[in-house]
Amino acid sequence: MGLMSPDAAQSDRSAAGQSPELSIIAPAHNEQDNIVGLVEDVEKAMSGGEVRFEFIIIDDGSTDATAARLAECCATRPWLRTFKMLNTPPGKGNGQSAAFFAGLREARGQLIALMDADRQNDPTDLPAMIQLLRERDADMVQGDRSANRRDTIVRKFSSWVGRTFRRTLLGDTIRDTGCSLRVFKRELGLQLPLQYKGMHRFIPVYARTLGYTVIEMPVHHRPRTAGEAKYGVWNRALPGLRDLIAVRWMRRRLRPVRCESTSEN
Repeated sequence: MGLMSPDAAQSDRSAAGQSPELSIIAPAHNEQDNIVGLVEDVEKAMSGGEVRFEFIIIDDGSTDATAARLAECCATRPWLRTFKMLNTPPGKGNGQSAAFFAGLREARGQLIALMDADRQNDPTDLPAMIQLLRERDADMVQGDRSANRRDTIVRKFSSWVGRTFRRTLLGDTIRDTGCSLRVFKRELGLQLPLQYKGMHRFIPVYARTLGYTVIEMPVHHRPRTAGEAKYGVWNRALPGLRDLIAVRWMRRRLRPVRCESTSEN
């Protein structure tokens, strides 16, 4: 019998019904020019490795050919799972937070990785992030793109303002909370209130509020080469401040909910 290729071995393990160790989740809204490349990027980075994985893509109200291209990708990749958000506004999506929330409920891995669908996050960073999480016995590894970004002065200033407000109002010391590339334990992810718009920007600080250990790791940052950016400097500033105030309100009212049995029944 001939040797099985690494890609085929990964597919065979997935098809055999073994639960994945890692679930990678990416929301996609009108990313028809990026989606095939994204799937191929993840395939190259993860297939043949030691970690059994699945890749979950959430189609968040796309009106272009994203869904059709995902269907083509699924035909030959048993580790790729796709879902469509329901009740999306006409021509729009429900947003990254809602899509991440939906993906977490479908994930089968005990570790979760989040990333954007625009190919600016580099999935080759994921194995090192998983290794660091295990070595440091942490609950989350947050990506930090700051050393590899080539932002304009305006964007750098707006990022500095955002970090200053988060540090002042929330005590948030995470440098690049806007980086979607992160790895964490599934139990943590299921406690995040991502059904609320904009909450994906506060995942690290909220995780720390819940008592989890969050560490940071430098990751790559790639320029967008196709599609259109969904956010700019100005359409993030005021909503971000509003969400920050909302998170502060939520944190001040958060109460412990764990309990233990005191009877034999």
